[in-house]
Amino acid sequence: MSDNVLAVSDSSFESEVLKSEKPVLVDFWAEWCGPCKALSPVVDEVAAEYKDKVKFVKINVDDNPDLSAKYGIRGIPTLLILKGGEVDATSVGGKTKSQLVAFIDSNL
Repeated sequence: MSDNVLAVSDSSFESEVLKSEKPVLVDFWAEWCGPCKALSPVVDEVAAEYKDKVKFVKINVDDNPDLSAKYGIRGIPTLLILKGGEVDATSVGGKTKSQLVAFIDSNL
């Protein structure tokens, strides 16, 4: 993870995500997930460019099953954009940088 992407857990989710002043991109992932590993450097790169507009966090689904269940995560990687504590947009599957930027831009 980079300096611009924060690892969150069930216990820190409320303070880091639900109470965030900025929109939050949440990346649900797992160590064993190939597409998640491919997406990770893309998220890191975009996070550096969007750090003033969007907060970026990662949630390991294996370590945080309650959050995965709460948000109905069935496949990974799954990206959610939350605004004001509410899910504003969802995207499942890998992304190129341009696809990720388009997803974020269309939901800001």
